Amino acid sequence: MPLIRRDPPSPSGEIPTSPEAARQDMLSGDPLVRRRAVRHLGDGPQAVPSLMEALRREGEPAVREAIFTALAALPDAAEPLASLLRSQDAGLRNGAIEALQAMPGPARLLLPGLLADSDADVRLLSAEIARGLPAGEATALLCGVLERESDVNVCMTAIEILAEIGTPEAVPILRGLPRRFPAAPVVGFAVDIAAKRITGAQN
Repeated sequence: MPLIRRDPPSPSGEIPTSPEAARQDMLSGDPLVRRRAVRHLGDGPQAVPSLMEALRREGEPAVREAIFTALAALPDAAEPLASLLRSQDAGLRNGAIEALQAMPGPARLLLPGLLADSDADVRLLSAEIARGLPAGEATALLCGVLERESDVNVCMTAIEILAEIGTPEAVPILRGLPRRFPAAPVVGFAVDIAAKRITGAQN
């Protein structure tokens, strides 16, 4: 999963570019021009549609990274970013997860709906976004998932995240999970590890 890094400071003497000129530059064949143009598309909600449009057609990793970084700074971008969880492009899905983890305020408003989505893949990816929340908040959300989730892969992802950041409140819910998946012994194994890590962290 790519790391989102801030763009380097603008080169000294760089000529300011209008958002309209930046949108034209985003069509350039030169990745350096497109990456520079990202800075000039604006830093308000009006920039979100242009950044999302550019992101969907962008294939250069460094430019994608710059776009994701710009979007992560815009609260209005949270919902458009969440729509990328349904993309067939793994790079877009992973970039969206990282960007949403970097903006926990707007992301937490979307998570209850995403974690209850009808698509199991969306629920699984949304659990990864919860990793960016404070431990107590993430634990409450993921325990809610474990109490109702029927997809074993989603549960395994939630268990893995709880093993890393879960609080003791998760342990009783984890302990009850293997009974619901008797045909998947890996669940019991993962629960044992997660519970030991959580309780061990308190000793």
